Amino acid sequence: MDNVTPSSPPGETYNYLALVLGVPLVLVIILGNILVCLSVLTERSLKTATNYFIISLAVADLLLAVLVLPLFVYSEFLGGIWTLSTYICDALMTMDVMLCTSSILNLCAISVDRYIAVVVPLKYNRNQFSVRQLALITATWVLSLGVASPILFGLNQVPGRDPNVCKLENDRFVVYSSICSFFVPCPVMLLLYYWIFRGLRRWSGRGRSQAGQTDRRGLSLRLSSALRRAKARTTGSQGKVIYAMPASLSPTSPSAVSMTTPPEEKLDGAAVAAESDPMTTQMDSVSDGEPTDRRRGGSGRENGLMKTNIVRNRRRRNSKSSRVSGRERKAMKVLPVVVGVFLACWTPFFVIHVTKVLCQSCDIGPTLISVVTWLGYVNSAINPIIYTAFNAEFRNVFHKLLCCRT
Repeated sequence: MDNVTPSSPPGETYNYLALVLGVPLVLVIILGNILVCLSVLTERSLKTATNYFIISLAVADLLLAVLVLPLFVYSEFLGGIWTLSTYICDALMTMDVMLCTSSILNLCAISVDRYIAVVVPLKYNRNQFSVRQLALITATWVLSLGVASPILFGLNQVPGRDPNVCKLENDRFVVYSSICSFFVPCPVMLLLYYWIFRGLRRWSGRGRSQAGQTDRRGLSLRLSSALRRAKARTTGSQGKVIYAMPASLSPTSPSAVSMTTPPEEKLDGAAVAAESDPMTTQMDSVSDGEPTDRRRGGSGRENGLMKTNIVRNRRRRNSKSSRVSGRERKAMKVLPVVVGVFLACWTPFFVIHVTKVLCQSCDIGPTLISVVTWLGYVNSAINPIIYTAFNAEFRNVFHKLLCCRT
Protein backbone atom coordinates (compact mmCIF):
# COMPACT_ATOMS: atom_id res chain seq x y z
CA MET A 1 0.00 0.00 0.00
CA ASP A 2 1.27 3.42 -0.92
CA ASN A 3 -0.73 6.26 0.55
CA VAL A 4 -1.19 9.64 -1.05
CA THR A 5 1.49 12.21 -0.36
CA PRO A 6 -0.04 15.03 1.71
CA SER A 7 -0.80 18.24 -0.14
CA SER A 8 -2.07 20.22 2.83
CA PRO A 9 -1.34 20.41 6.57
CA PRO A 10 -3.00 17.88 8.85
CA GLY A 11 -6.52 18.73 9.90
CA GLU A 12 -7.13 21.23 7.07
CA THR A 13 -8.58 18.87 4.45
CA TYR A 14 -10.77 15.88 5.21
CA ASN A 15 -11.77 13.28 2.67
CA TYR A 16 -15.31 12.39 3.71
CA LEU A 17 -15.68 10.22 0.63
CA ALA A 18 -13.15 7.85 2.21
CA LEU A 19 -15.50 7.37 5.17
CA VAL A 20 -18.56 6.99 2.97
CA LEU A 21 -16.87 4.27 0.90
CA GLY A 22 -14.51 2.79 3.47
CA VAL A 23 -16.82 2.05 6.41
CA PRO A 24 -19.45 0.12 4.38
CA LEU A 25 -16.64 -1.70 2.55
CA VAL A 26 -15.12 -2.87 5.82
CA LEU A 27 -18.50 -4.04 7.12
CA VAL A 28 -19.36 -5.88 3.91
CA ILE A 29 -15.99 -7.66 3.86
CA ILE A 30 -16.31 -8.72 7.50
CA LEU A 31 -19.91 -9.91 7.19
CA GLY A 32 -19.44 -11.69 3.85
CA ASN A 33 -16.31 -13.59 4.77
CA ILE A 34 -17.66 -14.56 8.20
CA LEU A 35 -20.67 -16.04 6.40
CA VAL A 36 -18.34 -17.95 4.08
CA CYS A 37 -16.43 -19.45 7.01
CA LEU A 38 -19.58 -20.31 8.97
CA SER A 39 -21.22 -21.86 5.91
CA VAL A 40 -18.38 -24.30 5.33
CA LEU A 41 -17.90 -25.10 9.01
CA THR A 42 -21.59 -25.65 9.82
CA GLU A 43 -23.03 -27.13 6.63
CA ARG A 44 -22.16 -30.77 6.02
CA SER A 45 -22.58 -30.60 2.25
CA LEU A 46 -20.04 -27.75 2.02
CA LYS A 47 -17.31 -29.55 3.96
CA THR A 48 -15.29 -30.43 0.89
CA ALA A 49 -11.57 -30.19 0.25
CA THR A 50 -11.86 -27.19 -2.08
CA ASN A 51 -14.00 -25.23 0.36
CA TYR A 52 -11.29 -25.42 3.02
CA PHE A 53 -9.08 -23.48 0.64
CA ILE A 54 -11.92 -21.01 0.27
CA ILE A 55 -11.96 -20.66 4.08
CA SER A 56 -8.25 -19.82 3.99
CA LEU A 57 -8.91 -17.19 1.32
CA ALA A 58 -11.81 -15.79 3.36
CA VAL A 59 -9.62 -15.58 6.47
CA ALA A 60 -7.06 -13.54 4.52
CA ASP A 61 -9.78 -11.14 3.35
CA LEU A 62 -11.24 -10.99 6.86
CA LEU A 63 -7.87 -10.11 8.44
CA LEU A 64 -7.35 -7.48 5.76
CA ALA A 65 -10.65 -5.85 6.71
CA VAL A 66 -9.87 -5.95 10.44
CA LEU A 67 -6.14 -5.10 10.55
CA VAL A 68 -5.40 -3.05 7.44
CA LEU A 69 -8.47 -1.32 6.05
CA PRO A 70 -9.46 0.72 9.15
CA LEU A 71 -6.03 2.38 9.28
CA PHE A 72 -6.02 2.87 5.52
CA VAL A 73 -9.47 4.51 5.61
CA TYR A 74 -8.34 6.70 8.52
CA SER A 75 -5.28 7.84 6.56
CA GLU A 76 -7.36 8.51 3.45
CA PHE A 77 -9.84 10.49 5.52
CA LEU A 78 -6.98 12.75 6.61
CA GLY A 79 -5.98 13.31 2.99
CA GLY A 80 -3.13 10.81 3.02
CA ILE A 81 -1.55 12.08 6.22
CA TRP A 82 -0.10 9.53 8.65
CA THR A 83 -0.45 10.73 12.22
CA LEU A 84 0.49 7.53 14.05
CA SER A 85 3.95 6.16 14.83
CA THR A 86 6.25 4.70 12.21
CA TYR A 87 6.21 1.34 14.00
CA ILE A 88 2.45 1.07 13.50
CA CYS A 89 3.02 2.01 9.86
CA ASP A 90 5.58 -0.77 9.47
CA ALA A 91 3.19 -3.26 11.08
CA LEU A 92 0.47 -2.05 8.71
CA MET A 93 2.74 -2.47 5.67
CA THR A 94 3.73 -5.97 6.83
CA MET A 95 0.13 -7.10 7.23
CA ASP A 96 -0.86 -5.50 3.94
CA VAL A 97 1.87 -7.26 1.94
CA MET A 98 1.38 -10.58 3.73
CA LEU A 99 -2.41 -10.70 3.34
CA CYS A 100 -2.40 -9.63 -0.30
CA THR A 101 0.26 -12.27 -1.00
CA SER A 102 -1.75 -14.85 0.92
CA SER A 103 -4.82 -14.14 -1.20
CA ILE A 104 -3.05 -14.77 -4.50
CA LEU A 105 -1.15 -17.81 -3.13
CA ASN A 106 -4.40 -19.30 -1.81
CA LEU A 107 -5.89 -18.98 -5.29
CA CYS A 108 -2.74 -20.59 -6.67
CA ALA A 109 -3.06 -23.44 -4.13
CA ILE A 110 -6.68 -23.95 -5.19
CA SER A 111 -5.54 -24.29 -8.80
CA VAL A 112 -2.92 -26.87 -7.75
CA ASP A 113 -5.57 -28.81 -5.82
CA ARG A 114 -7.98 -28.69 -8.78
CA TYR A 115 -5.23 -29.87 -11.10
CA ILE A 116 -4.58 -32.90 -8.88
CA ALA A 117 -8.31 -33.62 -8.74
CA VAL A 118 -8.50 -33.72 -12.53
CA VAL A 119 -5.26 -35.63 -13.19
CA VAL A 120 -5.80 -38.37 -10.57
CA PRO A 121 -9.55 -38.11 -9.85
CA LEU A 122 -10.12 -41.60 -8.44
CA LYS A 123 -7.38 -41.14 -5.84
CA TYR A 124 -8.52 -37.66 -4.84
CA ASN A 125 -10.51 -37.50 -1.60
CA ARG A 126 -13.13 -34.74 -1.78
CA ASN A 127 -14.79 -35.35 1.55
CA GLN A 128 -11.83 -35.32 3.93
CA PHE A 129 -9.14 -32.74 4.61
CA SER A 130 -5.92 -34.51 3.65
CA VAL A 131 -2.33 -33.87 4.69
CA ARG A 132 -1.52 -32.62 1.20
CA GLN A 133 -4.18 -29.91 1.41
CA LEU A 134 -3.06 -28.92 4.90
CA ALA A 135 0.50 -28.63 3.59
CA LEU A 136 -0.65 -26.43 0.70
CA ILE A 137 -2.56 -24.04 2.98
CA THR A 138 0.30 -23.89 5.47
CA ALA A 139 2.78 -23.21 2.68
CA THR A 140 0.70 -20.26 1.42
CA TRP A 141 0.77 -18.54 4.80
CA VAL A 142 4.43 -19.32 5.48
CA LEU A 143 5.49 -18.00 2.07
CA SER A 144 3.31 -14.91 2.53
CA LEU A 145 4.95 -14.17 5.85
CA GLY A 146 8.36 -14.76 4.27
CA VAL A 147 7.67 -12.24 1.53
CA ALA A 148 6.56 -9.55 4.02
CA SER A 149 9.12 -10.32 6.76
CA PRO A 150 11.84 -7.87 5.60
CA ILE A 151 9.61 -5.00 6.75
CA LEU A 152 9.56 -6.47 10.25
CA PHE A 153 13.36 -6.47 10.30
CA GLY A 154 13.62 -2.72 9.70
CA LEU A 155 13.54 -2.43 5.92
CA ASN A 156 11.33 0.66 6.14
CA GLN A 157 13.55 2.35 8.75
CA VAL A 158 15.62 4.41 6.31
CA PRO A 159 17.39 7.72 7.00
CA GLY A 160 15.37 10.83 6.18
CA ARG A 161 12.05 9.04 6.30
CA ASP A 162 8.98 11.29 6.29
CA PRO A 163 6.89 10.31 9.35
CA ASN A 164 3.77 11.90 7.84
CA VAL A 165 3.62 9.36 5.01
CA CYS A 166 3.08 5.63 5.40
CA LYS A 167 4.47 3.71 2.45
CA LEU A 168 7.13 1.22 1.42
CA GLU A 169 10.38 3.16 1.47
CA ASN A 170 12.54 0.66 -0.42
CA ASP A 171 11.92 0.67 -4.17
CA ARG A 172 13.69 -2.67 -4.65
CA PHE A 173 11.38 -4.28 -2.13
CA VAL A 174 8.37 -2.94 -4.04
CA VAL A 175 9.57 -4.76 -7.17
CA TYR A 176 10.57 -7.88 -5.21
CA SER A 177 7.25 -8.17 -3.36
CA SER A 178 5.27 -7.53 -6.55
CA ILE A 179 7.10 -10.32 -8.36
CA CYS A 180 6.68 -12.79 -5.49
CA SER A 181 3.09 -11.83 -4.71
CA PHE A 182 1.67 -11.39 -8.18
CA PHE A 183 3.81 -11.67 -11.30
CA VAL A 184 5.07 -15.21 -10.57
CA PRO A 185 1.94 -16.88 -9.08
CA CYS A 186 -0.45 -15.52 -11.73
CA PRO A 187 1.14 -17.17 -14.80
CA VAL A 188 1.48 -20.44 -12.86
CA MET A 189 -2.17 -20.29 -11.85
CA LEU A 190 -3.39 -19.48 -15.36
CA LEU A 191 -1.28 -22.26 -16.84
CA LEU A 192 -2.69 -24.77 -14.37
CA TYR A 193 -6.25 -23.74 -15.18
CA TYR A 194 -5.50 -24.12 -18.88
CA TRP A 195 -4.31 -27.69 -18.26
CA ILE A 196 -7.36 -28.35 -16.07
CA PHE A 197 -9.84 -27.28 -18.75
CA ARG A 198 -7.88 -29.18 -21.37
CA GLY A 199 -7.94 -32.33 -19.21
CA LEU A 200 -11.67 -31.99 -18.51
CA ARG A 201 -12.42 -31.65 -22.22
CA ARG A 202 -10.33 -34.72 -23.08
CA TRP A 203 -11.82 -36.65 -20.16
CA SER A 204 -15.37 -35.83 -21.24
CA GLY A 205 -14.80 -37.14 -24.78
CA ARG A 206 -13.08 -40.26 -23.49
CA GLY A 207 -15.92 -40.93 -21.04
CA ARG A 208 -18.52 -40.86 -23.80
CA SER A 209 -16.54 -43.27 -25.98
CA GLN A 210 -15.85 -45.65 -23.07
CA ALA A 211 -19.52 -45.66 -22.10
CA GLY A 212 -20.46 -46.93 -25.57
CA GLN A 213 -17.73 -49.56 -25.51
CA THR A 214 -18.79 -50.73 -22.06
CA ASP A 215 -22.40 -51.16 -23.17
CA ARG A 216 -21.33 -53.21 -26.19
CA ARG A 217 -18.97 -55.35 -24.11
CA GLY A 218 -21.67 -55.93 -21.50
CA LEU A 219 -24.11 -57.12 -24.14
CA SER A 220 -21.43 -59.37 -25.64
CA LEU A 221 -20.56 -60.91 -22.27
CA ARG A 222 -24.19 -61.54 -21.35
CA LEU A 223 -24.89 -63.19 -24.70
CA SER A 224 -21.74 -65.33 -24.45
CA SER A 225 -22.56 -66.53 -20.92
CA ALA A 226 -26.16 -67.36 -21.89
CA LEU A 227 -24.99 -69.39 -24.89
CA ARG A 228 -22.43 -71.24 -22.79
CA ARG A 229 -25.08 -72.19 -20.24
CA ALA A 230 -27.29 -73.46 -23.07
CA LYS A 231 -24.41 -75.53 -24.44
CA ALA A 232 -23.74 -76.99 -20.98
CA ARG A 233 -27.38 -78.05 -20.64
CA THR A 234 -27.66 -79.55 -24.13
CA THR A 235 -24.39 -81.54 -23.92
CA GLY A 236 -25.87 -84.06 -21.47
CA SER A 237 -29.27 -84.32 -23.15
CA GLN A 238 -27.64 -84.81 -26.56
CA GLY A 239 -26.06 -88.12 -25.50
CA LYS A 240 -29.41 -89.53 -24.36
CA VAL A 241 -31.08 -88.74 -27.67
CA ILE A 242 -28.28 -90.34 -29.68
CA TYR A 243 -28.49 -93.63 -27.77
CA ALA A 244 -32.27 -93.73 -28.42
CA MET A 245 -31.79 -93.58 -32.22
CA PRO A 246 -32.30 -96.69 -34.40
CA ALA A 247 -29.28 -98.90 -35.04
CA SER A 248 -29.23 -98.04 -38.73
CA LEU A 249 -27.95 -94.64 -37.82
CA SER A 250 -24.48 -94.30 -36.45
CA PRO A 251 -24.12 -92.00 -33.45
CA THR A 252 -21.30 -90.22 -35.22
CA SER A 253 -23.04 -89.77 -38.54
CA PRO A 254 -23.78 -86.24 -39.70
CA SER A 255 -27.51 -86.94 -39.89
CA ALA A 256 -27.61 -88.03 -36.26
CA VAL A 257 -25.75 -84.96 -35.16
CA SER A 258 -27.99 -82.71 -37.16
CA MET A 259 -31.14 -84.37 -35.88
CA THR A 260 -30.11 -84.39 -32.24
CA THR A 261 -28.70 -80.92 -32.14
CA PRO A 262 -31.24 -78.56 -30.58
CA PRO A 263 -32.01 -75.19 -32.14
CA GLU A 264 -29.95 -73.39 -29.50
CA GLU A 265 -26.79 -75.07 -30.82
CA LYS A 266 -27.13 -73.28 -34.14
CA LEU A 267 -26.46 -70.01 -32.31
CA ASP A 268 -22.85 -71.06 -31.78
CA GLY A 269 -21.81 -68.70 -34.57
CA ALA A 270 -23.25 -65.82 -32.61
CA ALA A 271 -21.28 -66.97 -29.59
CA VAL A 272 -18.09 -66.91 -31.66
CA ALA A 273 -18.90 -63.39 -32.78
CA ALA A 274 -19.58 -62.37 -29.21
CA GLU A 275 -16.35 -63.93 -28.05
CA SER A 276 -14.33 -61.77 -30.42
CA ASP A 277 -14.40 -59.10 -27.72
CA PRO A 278 -10.94 -58.87 -26.04
CA MET A 279 -12.27 -59.23 -22.51
CA THR A 280 -14.49 -62.19 -23.49
CA THR A 281 -11.66 -63.87 -25.38
CA GLN A 282 -9.38 -63.55 -22.39
CA MET A 283 -11.96 -65.12 -20.08
CA ASP A 284 -12.66 -67.94 -22.58
CA SER A 285 -8.97 -68.76 -22.88
CA VAL A 286 -8.87 -69.25 -19.14
CA SER A 287 -11.98 -71.44 -19.11
CA ASP A 288 -10.78 -73.52 -22.07
CA GLY A 289 -7.77 -74.60 -20.07
CA GLU A 290 -9.99 -76.23 -17.45
CA PRO A 291 -10.99 -79.94 -17.49
CA THR A 292 -14.06 -80.94 -19.43
CA ASP A 293 -15.96 -82.23 -16.43
CA ARG A 294 -15.57 -78.91 -14.60
CA ARG A 295 -16.81 -76.99 -17.61
CA ARG A 296 -19.83 -79.28 -17.84
CA GLY A 297 -20.71 -78.50 -14.24
CA GLY A 298 -20.91 -74.97 -12.87
CA SER A 299 -18.17 -73.53 -15.09
CA GLY A 300 -20.61 -71.71 -17.32
CA ARG A 301 -22.31 -70.09 -14.39
CA GLU A 302 -18.99 -69.22 -12.75
CA ASN A 303 -17.62 -67.68 -15.92
CA GLY A 304 -20.83 -65.76 -16.37
CA LEU A 305 -20.62 -64.46 -12.82
CA MET A 306 -16.96 -63.51 -13.24
CA LYS A 307 -17.68 -61.66 -16.47
CA THR A 308 -20.72 -59.98 -14.97
CA ASN A 309 -18.63 -58.83 -12.01
CA ILE A 310 -15.97 -57.46 -14.35
CA VAL A 311 -18.56 -55.54 -16.32
CA ARG A 312 -20.17 -54.29 -13.10
CA ASN A 313 -16.80 -53.08 -11.77
CA ARG A 314 -16.02 -51.34 -15.03
CA ARG A 315 -19.40 -49.67 -15.02
CA ARG A 316 -18.89 -48.62 -11.41
CA ARG A 317 -15.53 -47.06 -12.28
CA ASN A 318 -16.99 -45.33 -15.32
CA SER A 319 -19.96 -44.04 -13.34
CA LYS A 320 -17.62 -42.82 -10.61
CA SER A 321 -15.51 -41.08 -13.23
CA SER A 322 -18.60 -39.42 -14.66
CA ARG A 323 -19.67 -38.26 -11.20
CA VAL A 324 -16.17 -36.91 -10.55
CA SER A 325 -16.21 -35.15 -13.89
CA GLY A 326 -19.54 -33.57 -12.99
CA ARG A 327 -18.22 -32.38 -9.64
CA GLU A 328 -15.11 -30.89 -11.22
CA ARG A 329 -17.15 -29.05 -13.84
CA LYS A 330 -19.46 -27.69 -11.15
CA ALA A 331 -16.52 -26.48 -9.08
CA MET A 332 -14.82 -24.99 -12.13
CA LYS A 333 -17.81 -22.72 -12.77
CA VAL A 334 -17.02 -20.62 -9.69
CA LEU A 335 -13.24 -20.66 -9.38
CA PRO A 336 -12.38 -19.07 -12.76
CA VAL A 337 -14.75 -16.21 -11.91
CA VAL A 338 -12.96 -15.70 -8.58
CA VAL A 339 -9.58 -15.73 -10.31
CA GLY A 340 -10.74 -13.40 -13.08
CA VAL A 341 -12.16 -10.86 -10.64
CA PHE A 342 -8.98 -11.02 -8.55
CA LEU A 343 -6.82 -10.30 -11.59
CA ALA A 344 -9.09 -7.45 -12.68
CA CYS A 345 -8.90 -5.84 -9.23
CA TRP A 346 -5.21 -6.30 -8.42
CA THR A 347 -3.44 -6.13 -11.79
CA PRO A 348 -3.72 -2.30 -12.02
CA PHE A 349 -2.33 -1.96 -8.48
CA PHE A 350 0.83 -3.98 -9.10
CA VAL A 351 1.39 -2.61 -12.60
CA ILE A 352 1.11 1.01 -11.43
CA HIS A 353 3.41 0.54 -8.43
CA VAL A 354 6.10 -1.32 -10.39
CA THR A 355 5.88 1.23 -13.20
CA LYS A 356 6.29 4.08 -10.73
CA VAL A 357 9.49 2.51 -9.39
CA LEU A 358 11.01 1.51 -12.72
CA CYS A 359 9.95 4.58 -14.70
CA GLN A 360 11.00 7.69 -12.83
CA SER A 361 9.90 9.97 -15.67
CA CYS A 362 6.35 8.54 -15.79
CA ASP A 363 3.70 10.91 -14.44
CA ILE A 364 1.76 8.79 -11.93
CA GLY A 365 -0.20 11.03 -9.60
CA PRO A 366 -1.42 10.27 -6.09
CA THR A 367 -5.04 10.10 -7.23
CA LEU A 368 -4.35 7.19 -9.58
CA ILE A 369 -2.44 5.36 -6.86
CA SER A 370 -5.34 5.84 -4.44
CA VAL A 371 -7.88 4.57 -7.00
CA VAL A 372 -5.98 1.34 -7.80
CA THR A 373 -5.44 0.72 -4.09
CA TRP A 374 -9.16 1.02 -3.38
CA LEU A 375 -9.89 -1.26 -6.33
CA GLY A 376 -7.62 -3.93 -4.89
CA TYR A 377 -9.32 -3.80 -1.50
CA VAL A 378 -12.78 -4.02 -3.08
CA ASN A 379 -11.85 -7.53 -4.25
CA SER A 380 -12.11 -8.79 -0.67
CA ALA A 381 -15.81 -7.90 -0.65
CA ILE A 382 -16.59 -9.42 -4.05
CA ASN A 383 -15.65 -13.06 -3.37
CA PRO A 384 -18.62 -13.83 -1.04
CA ILE A 385 -20.92 -12.23 -3.61
CA ILE A 386 -19.49 -14.51 -6.30
CA TYR A 387 -20.09 -17.59 -4.15
CA THR A 388 -23.75 -16.68 -3.59
CA ALA A 389 -24.31 -15.82 -7.26
CA PHE A 390 -22.72 -18.96 -8.74
CA ASN A 391 -23.22 -21.58 -6.02
CA ALA A 392 -26.73 -22.49 -4.89
CA GLU A 393 -25.48 -24.31 -1.78
CA PHE A 394 -23.64 -21.22 -0.50
CA ARG A 395 -26.67 -19.09 -1.34
CA ASN A 396 -29.02 -21.33 0.64
CA VAL A 397 -26.72 -21.48 3.66
CA PHE A 398 -26.18 -17.71 3.59
CA HIS A 399 -29.94 -17.22 3.60
CA LYS A 400 -30.32 -19.70 6.45
CA LEU A 401 -27.64 -17.98 8.55
CA LEU A 402 -28.95 -14.47 7.89
CA CYS A 403 -32.52 -15.49 8.72
CA CYS A 404 -31.39 -17.45 11.81
CA ARG A 405 -33.06 -20.59 10.50
CA THR A 406 -32.08 -24.10 11.56
